[in-house]
Amino acid sequence: MLTLQQIKENPSHIIERLAVKGFDANEPVAKVLDLDNRRRELQLSNDNTAAELKQYAAKIGALMKQGQKAEAEEAKAAVAALKESQKNVADELSQTENAIRDILLSMPNTPCAMVPEGRTAEDNVVEKTGGPIPDLPADALPHWDLARKYNLIDFDLGVKITGAGFPVYIGKGARLQRALIQFFLDEAGKAGYLEIQPPYVVNEASGYGTGQLPDKEGQMYYVNEDNLYLIPTAEVPVTNIYRDVILTEQELPKKNCAYSACFRREAGSYGKDVRGLNRLHQFDKVEIVRIEKPENSYAALEEMKDHVQSLLEKLGLPWHILRLCGGDMSFTSAITFDFEVYSAAQQRWLEVSSVSNFETYQANRLKCRYRAADKKTRLCHTLNGSALALPRIMAALLENNQTPQGITVPECLRKYTGFDIID
Repeated sequence: MLTLQQIKENPSHIIERLAVKGFDANEPVAKVLDLDNRRRELQLSNDNTAAELKQYAAKIGALMKQGQKAEAEEAKAAVAALKESQKNVADELSQTENAIRDILLSMPNTPCAMVPEGRTAEDNVVEKTGGPIPDLPADALPHWDLARKYNLIDFDLGVKITGAGFPVYIGKGARLQRALIQFFLDEAGKAGYLEIQPPYVVNEASGYGTGQLPDKEGQMYYVNEDNLYLIPTAEVPVTNIYRDVILTEQELPKKNCAYSACFRREAGSYGKDVRGLNRLHQFDKVEIVRIEKPENSYAALEEMKDHVQSLLEKLGLPWHILRLCGGDMSFTSAITFDFEVYSAAQQRWLEVSSVSNFETYQANRLKCRYRAADKKTRLCHTLNGSALALPRIMAALLENNQTPQGITVPECLRKYTGFDIID
């Protein structure tokens, strides 16, 4: 979340930048500033009362030594009244601090200066493009037909076992899926990311730490009896490793990667774009997460983008990078770049990765800090990215590599699959 100090230092800047996300911050900023004024009044009153109580303690001790019991009793009565007043002030102070926190939790992150204005995906900026778009014949099959033809994925069986959006991978389809996971993990390892195998469920504190709560409850699967959430991405458990942690300056950067299954309710998603692997409730993904010093985070963001780009180039997929406009960004992000690959049979672009810098927004929630050379603690910057999400990568690979003889496997995956072609 935004820090109180950020709002106090430049409230007009906060209002201006949040407007880029389509968020009207005038009222919450005004409320926070009013509440902070009241908080400081209450804190001063509390401090003054504490000082007065300390004086009374010394006075009562002296009166008792002098045998002035009546005066001591009067002083004790005054202390009792002061303590009752202090309790009331402390209660109001706690309520005021909670009210400030609630407002801060309701406010999204401010987009950085590089974020273009706009309200919808049509306003996103194509920053970079690469890879040739394959020239497929008119009768090229979409991946759901290819999956059936070569017995790679059974969508109907997934419906039988669980429901729509939970496919069953079979034979060479399962092996190709596993090959992609191992390839992505190996490439992340070469790039210096330490592999983590996290839990697939998290507690409420973890959801708040990375900003899934209170913004995305409706999109997460919830285990009511245990008050736990199925993870929508490995970002959540991996980033929460650093919750309530103070790192040394020498420990930064922290670079982690993790494979996990991901679970998303995808409430409200309907239409042709959800067919096959295009939109699932359960899918596999390899995530990269970085914890950085603020001055290094944007260089780290470029490194992460280059890493994702290299994966797509090795897979031989046509890709482009979108710089998201304010209206299409997530609640928590300061800037996001989406990677999309071209699905030749569907003749459309499919999102396969989002790479984001959250600056101090998540770190403030997490209390993720580092101790600088001057011995002061400062908030870290957190970043993450998909490297990569598998379903639409699988869809594009099947569609773009189809031939009359079968589906050609990219060379970088063959040592993992053990076969060159699906026939």
